[in-house]
Amino acid sequence: MTISLIIFGALLAFAAIGSAISKLVKVPDVMAAMASVGVKPNQVPLLALLEIAGGLGVIAGIWAPGLGTLASICLAAYFAGALLSHMKMKHKVADFGAALGIFVIAIVTTYLQLQR
Repeated sequence: MTISLIIFGALLAFAAIGSAISKLVKVPDVMAAMASVGVKPNQVPLLALLEIAGGLGVIAGIWAPGLGTLASICLAAYFAGALLSHMKMKHKVADFGAALGIFVIAIVTTYLQLQR
């Protein structure tokens, strides 16, 4: 179970921080996707900060299990919100596939954290 948690935790941290970086450097496709669900440009840095905090929390969770659990739950909630925003706009799955993938990884990581 511990090896699985390390693998999924690392994937989650990498994906969340990578997603944040794509927002901070204003990757055109990412910015267009954010605008398509109603996110204003001045809100993007805060969302990126939340993703970075979550990713770092998952990494710190190796040594502080409670923090890792909280961080993975928060990232699951964050990406659930992203999914709901896309579904509300009736976007195709291809438009929010990355958010769906990260959400699934966050759910698995949370489950593994709780099994510790």
